[in-house]
Amino acid sequence: EEIITDYARKELKSYKELPINFYQIQTKFRDEVRPRFGVMRSREFIMKDAYSFHLSQESLQQTYDAMFQAYNRIFSRMGLEFRPVMADTGSIGGSASHEFHVLAESGEDAIAFSTESDYAANVELAEALPPAGERPAPAEEMQTVATPDQHSIDEVADYLEVDADRLIKTLIVLADDQQSVVAILMRGNDALNEIKAEKLAGVYSPLSYATDEQIVEALGCNAGSIGPVGLAEKGVKVYADHATRTMADFVCGANQDGQHLSGVNWERDLPEADFVDVRNVAEGDPSPDGKGTLSILRGIEVGHIFQLGDKYAKAMDAKVLNENGKTEIMIMGCYGIGVTRVVAASIEQNHDDKGIIWPTALAPFQISIVPINYHNSDQVKAATDSLYETLNEAGYDVLLDDRKMRPGAMFADHELIGIPHRLVVSERGLKEGQLEFKSRTAEEAENVEQSDILDFLKNRLA
Repeated sequence: EEIITDYARKELKSYKELPINFYQIQTKFRDEVRPRFGVMRSREFIMKDAYSFHLSQESLQQTYDAMFQAYNRIFSRMGLEFRPVMADTGSIGGSASHEFHVLAESGEDAIAFSTESDYAANVELAEALPPAGERPAPAEEMQTVATPDQHSIDEVADYLEVDADRLIKTLIVLADDQQSVVAILMRGNDALNEIKAEKLAGVYSPLSYATDEQIVEALGCNAGSIGPVGLAEKGVKVYADHATRTMADFVCGANQDGQHLSGVNWERDLPEADFVDVRNVAEGDPSPDGKGTLSILRGIEVGHIFQLGDKYAKAMDAKVLNENGKTEIMIMGCYGIGVTRVVAASIEQNHDDKGIIWPTALAPFQISIVPINYHNSDQVKAATDSLYETLNEAGYDVLLDDRKMRPGAMFADHELIGIPHRLVVSERGLKEGQLEFKSRTAEEAENVEQSDILDFLKNRLA
């Protein structure tokens, strides 16, 4: 971002040069702590980057929308099953962003999408709607119960023989002064969304959990027994997830080691907190757009587009003259595709127990030719060489396997590397005037007349 912005501020002088888009396809390097998954997360990879410069939000939006559609077309033509999803802008900044995820069980990201609409978002961003309905009236008195050596939600729930969603857990994080603490309350079976939590007023960013020493100093108990009752009186800011708003007669820590409270109720036993959305959405939650429910799938991020706004241009004083002859800060968009990651994501989505199944658009070759006894049979060699030349002249990308190997080993290698279509040339087939054809996904091979091979491939590969 900084390098491109520096380039733009030196080269661009007038609004007449805008909008403009700079791009590169280049090798990148990243200090991955744990490189893994082959080329999925490696220290060296190929990336397509683009940056656009504008003088108005309207112009940026037009380019952003065009990039959004272009990315959809790119991944569709690649034959990938993917979803564009709303995403958090993260440390790169900006006002809006979309990630493009290839759906695969091995994906590192969780994606929430509606069963009845086009809504889709990274779980980090997906809104968890407040529960419908009113809070039940209290039916129990608050009392202290002993929970010796029970620290986790599951341990306490099992010990007290209650469901985890009857418990409220209290998470203690650092306030923005990094000295005091903030409490975040969640249902026992919900997961905190740290991206949402660090955006809360008064919470330090990046989100940082209080240490055991800080918890003892602020609350007077250890982490396994923290509860919300009495926190407000101690001057601790308390946020509570929306899902806790309708809870009654719940169980929580008593702020005493080895003790919990049961029959706790809002207003009667503790003041109502600031109710906010801080949990990860879950399967079956209502969709934020009001249409259907949410399903959760795993995805591999292969593309990301951002509206950066003026974050970098303002910081680096990247200006041009506007229509009135006055200098004006440019605003920027950012658009990236992980080229090598697309390759890895395609393999994760398209494979079987034999190896890769390349979509046609991504396959390194369209057709492989496997000759049997290529080095020992003049007839096979002549027919193979002629076929290779014919297919190349017809515009096909062809791989000729002329290795001195047994047929079974060659077939296994071709299944492994996933070339979409295979032609076998053998003496027995040539005697019948035939070639053997097999698609990578077909169960059985079929014989094709040698003289009709171009017409056959034209129809089959169309």
